Amino acid sequence: MSEQNAPRGAFIQRDKETYAIVPRTPVGIVTPELLEKIASVAKKYEIPIIKITSAQRIALVGMKPEIVESVWEELGTGIGPAVEKCFHYVQACPGTTVCKFGILDSLGLGMRLEELLVGAELPAKGKIGVSGCPLCCAESFVRDFGVFGKRTGWTFVFGGNSGRNPRIGDVIAENLTDDQVVELTKKCLEYYRENAKPNERTARFMQRIEIEEFKKAVLAE
Repeated sequence: MSEQNAPRGAFIQRDKETYAIVPRTPVGIVTPELLEKIASVAKKYEIPIIKITSAQRIALVGMKPEIVESVWEELGTGIGPAVEKCFHYVQACPGTTVCKFGILDSLGLGMRLEELLVGAELPAKGKIGVSGCPLCCAESFVRDFGVFGKRTGWTFVFGGNSGRNPRIGDVIAENLTDDQVVELTKKCLEYYRENAKPNERTARFMQRIEIEEFKKAVLAE
């Protein structure tokens, strides 16, 4: 089966015969019920690998194409994008929900960004990191879009990457409220979509353009 004819929400593996899927788990939060479903379908369909990913998600790997749709139906979750040109996920730390170092509510803001952005079409894939304090446990400086919390508000970072050609993102604005982060994210997204080349990640995009031009465009009232 070709990549174009892959089962819904699945992507081919190294053997060119089996597929993997990634159930959508917003900001890395899972419930006992979802874990039970994952365990149940893995046993029922003899899925050989269950992998915790670097994106705070759970991948089910090694499925024959004919069982993929049945697995999705029994899981009852949304699809977590993994290979498409879109936002794939929001990585978020525990923030003020439980962490003693948390300054701002990273899970709350992360969920807002998840609902707004995940699956949204882009020139290339994108990843988001939301950290509740300057320790940046959600790796905000090496994500396409990133924020981290300080007592004065959120610091907004754009254009990071952790791949084989890593890049520390640029600080675009500081001392933002949750609403201001959401609005600035929309402006950055619009500018990136309109000006990036096909398949150009935000890191390479920011290397190509002038940072002051970018700030001028996205910070304009």
